[in-house]
This record gives sequence, C-alpha cells and structure tokens, in this order.
Amino acid sequence: MRIDEKTSIKPFPSDERIAWFEQSYSIKLPQSYIDFLKRYNGSTPITNVLKFDRQEYVIERFLCLLDNPKEHLEDGWYDLTSVLTQLDGRLIDDEELIGMNVIPIAAMFAGDFICLDFRNSVDPEIVIWDHEESEELEPVTTVVASDFEEFLAMLS
Repeated sequence: MRIDEKTSIKPFPSDERIAWFEQSYSIKLPQSYIDFLKRYNGSTPITNVLKFDRQEYVIERFLCLLDNPKEHLEDGWYDLTSVLTQLDGRLIDDEELIGMNVIPIAAMFAGDFICLDFRNSVDPEIVIWDHEESEELEPVTTVVASDFEEFLAMLS
C-alpha cells in the first residue's frame, strides 16, 4: 500500500490525545493503527482500491485525530471524533454501551466507512460499515480483515 504523505494532517496526534480518545470511547486502539495515525494522520491513499469478495471498494481518505477539529475547517470533517458524533447511534447495537465498539478509520466512496470492530474482541476486526443499510442501533457491517495489518496489505 502506498500513501501520499503530503496529504497527512498535522499536527500528528500526541500520546495524550490518543489516550484521551481511547478513554473517551472505552477502547484500546491496536498499536499498528496508532503508529499509522502518528505517521499518516488523515492521509489519502495512492493505492486506494480494496478488493474483497469479487468487488472493488474505493477508499477516499483515512480519518485523522485532531486536538481541535474546529480549528481545521477543511480537515475537521475527517476527524475521528467528528465522524463518531455524526454517526453515533448507527454504529452501536447496544444503547446501554458506554463508549463505542465500532470505530470508523477511513472514508469510502459513497458514504460507507472502514471501521475497527471491537464487538467480538478487544483485538478489532476490520469491517466495512454500510451507511445505507445501517439504522439506529442496527449497524450493518461486513468483515474484510482480521486485523489492521491484514487490511493494509489488501489495498492495491
């Protein structure tokens, strides 16, 4: 997989911001994803086609983690916390849940997202979240990879 590093959004997230995110959403991000955020925060992939189950999906941009999304008017739309706020109840299947268990990490063509899915394990699977099929407390997802590294290897 190749990434256009010039499209990375700076400043890169600090350890404190990442810890705040994990605590706020009651999850532990995989170290490989944290390393990715610290190097490619919000970047655009050059190799952006995910081939899965005889279909091709286009990844428009990875999401970023910003200290203050409102200061980044153009890029704030791609901030993890902003996207989570917009999608909120369509990403969870338990209204009693404290935190989140499906975390979007990349925006796809046509409104879907690549997500870390913590519903079955503390080690998240990578899923495609379908925005057209998902409803409040009924997220519709398709597993595409067992972990973040496998997902990155799938991009051509």
